[in-house]
Amino acid sequence: QVQLVESGGGLVQAGASLRLVCTTSGRTFSTSAMAWFRQAPGKEREFVAHIDVSGDSTEYADSVKSRFTISRDNFRNLVYLQMYSLKPEDTAVYYCAASKFGGHVGVVASYDYWGQGTQVTVSS
Repeated sequence: QVQLVESGGGLVQAGASLRLVCTTSGRTFSTSAMAWFRQAPGKEREFVAHIDVSGDSTEYADSVKSRFTISRDNFRNLVYLQMYSLKPEDTAVYYCAASKFGGHVGVVASYDYWGQGTQVTVSS
């Protein structure tokens, strides 16, 4: 089993940067693909970024490509989401997710474990 705890969210102005951290525990982290999703008020949870087990392969939603970077530290069991040039439309609760068995990277159902989320608010 994997436990996930997100941190690093906050209130920032448009154009600022933030780094989210997903702290994980459990023996399966090193064999789990990881991802970040986000959910804005009144909207469905949407895919943001994915990283494979080794950290060599990443995928991003078109809306964040070139602005966000996902990475992982398999020694410290951490996953990061570095966010640059934040926009008001990036405002959402951001969730870390772990996938043991794979599946489509952009689909919520592909992930077996979820954190409780961290709020990111970007003011204009």
